[in-house]
Amino acid sequence: MGLDQAVYEDLPRFPYRPVSGPQRVPVAVLGAGPVGLALAAGLARHGVRCVVVEPRGAVSFGSRAICISRRSLEILEGFGVAAPLLRAGLPWRRGRSFWRRHQVLEFEMPDGPEQRHPPMLNLQQCFTEQLLVDALAERPEVEIRWHSRMLGLVQGDEGVTLRIGTPEGKYDLAADWVVAADGARSPARAALGLSLQGNSYEGRYLIADIRLRSGSPTERRAWFDPPSNPGSTLLMHRQPGDIWRIDYQLGEVEDAAAAQREEAVRARIDAHLAAIGEPAEYDLVLISLYRAHCLTLDAYRHGRVLFAGDAAHLVPIFGVRGLNSGFDDAGNLAWKLAAVLHGEGGEALLDSYSEERVYAARENIRAARKSTLFMTPPTRGHALMREAALSLAVSQDFAKGLVNPRQSSAIAFPRSPLQTPQQGVWTAGPAVGATLPSLPMGAGHVQAMIGPCPAVLAAGEIEVPQGVRLVAIEEPRVLAGLGLARPGAGYLVRPDGHVAWRWQDWDAAGLAAALGRMMGR
Repeated sequence: MGLDQAVYEDLPRFPYRPVSGPQRVPVAVLGAGPVGLALAAGLARHGVRCVVVEPRGAVSFGSRAICISRRSLEILEGFGVAAPLLRAGLPWRRGRSFWRRHQVLEFEMPDGPEQRHPPMLNLQQCFTEQLLVDALAERPEVEIRWHSRMLGLVQGDEGVTLRIGTPEGKYDLAADWVVAADGARSPARAALGLSLQGNSYEGRYLIADIRLRSGSPTERRAWFDPPSNPGSTLLMHRQPGDIWRIDYQLGEVEDAAAAQREEAVRARIDAHLAAIGEPAEYDLVLISLYRAHCLTLDAYRHGRVLFAGDAAHLVPIFGVRGLNSGFDDAGNLAWKLAAVLHGEGGEALLDSYSEERVYAARENIRAARKSTLFMTPPTRGHALMREAALSLAVSQDFAKGLVNPRQSSAIAFPRSPLQTPQQGVWTAGPAVGATLPSLPMGAGHVQAMIGPCPAVLAAGEIEVPQGVRLVAIEEPRVLAGLGLARPGAGYLVRPDGHVAWRWQDWDAAGLAAALGRMMGR
């Protein structure tokens, strides 16, 4: 019958466009994947010119990473590129898990009119990338060079020289800074002799996209030991265009090549659809294989080269932390790199990028590792513990928390060189290092008041340094939500939405010192 891949094959192809003249830019971004494109959008938001170097002539093929978290949408909103993704994607907030034929868990992520964005948005990675490419076409600060491959990298005191290979030959591209967002097999990482550290897991998942007209809701569904594939785990997500993503675990001794044959995949999908009451009337769109990794570089800054996304860390898909941690890298790095280039901040900002995002990667890996051990038990002992938890969850509420995958969420930094310990006693509001909540204010949200410059949120009018945006808050509901108990109390907030300092008693000198620390000065 064959695969019907038209939904992914109809995306644009980009020609090679010759380059000429002096080749020096403030920032070269390696990789036009979602993280590299998001970073380019963030840099453009801060008025920084960059060139994106991409060896392919099109965006990624197929679904790949499909779940975009609320935190990622906040970041993309700040970069001015969230709207087309929100129009194209499918929002969801609910998930269910099954053990054999029993439902053992139903969860709902926080949502409601006070939230600026849905908890999760399903959108195939190829469409995410294409929408970002389309948005960047309107940004004069960004140039994407397709069919261009990095062949070499040489660092100096003042910048980096990249040797770029093209269909017309080679040339040198000089950049003040290079961001390597060039994927799991990062050529930049190899050029610097760096390697990811951590663990890879033996469990393998086959990923199949099917076109299925179904009335089932948009939610995350997981089956443990399903009747259609005993002993395995299976996940199912709705995507735009009547496309459903099905991930199922292969057995330890299964031959991967045989498992990827169309007839074998159809047999598994037919059995699963029959088990959940769906007709086996679908088009098979895509087949691929996945293996879980928990890996990271020990540092994301190496001289004038910074690493982001899969080039910096690899996280299992469970809990949708992979792509979303990459978007968080972009949110953290864009304002810091811009501040250094504009002379507004010291290079210590870039060291803080490494420190904060390595911490975040290890937190994501720690959480994802727990999910991976549950979703893909590596030993008989792990399998027995999982079966015990699942069987208890059928009838015991206390056990349901044991089978909850815990979706990706914003990570707070308990320590950062950019932070100042809070002043005063607080009973509400985000702590130093956390991100701002989504509080409605007037006709909008508090989050919409943040970026691209530093901001102060205060109870009433106060004097703030030049280059800092003052958001004077008077609405009682917002004051209470932020814990601003007296006039002059406030928050110093970074352009990425993390709290750098908060105080209850107004202190102009304290704010100046906290701002200097936040800007790496």
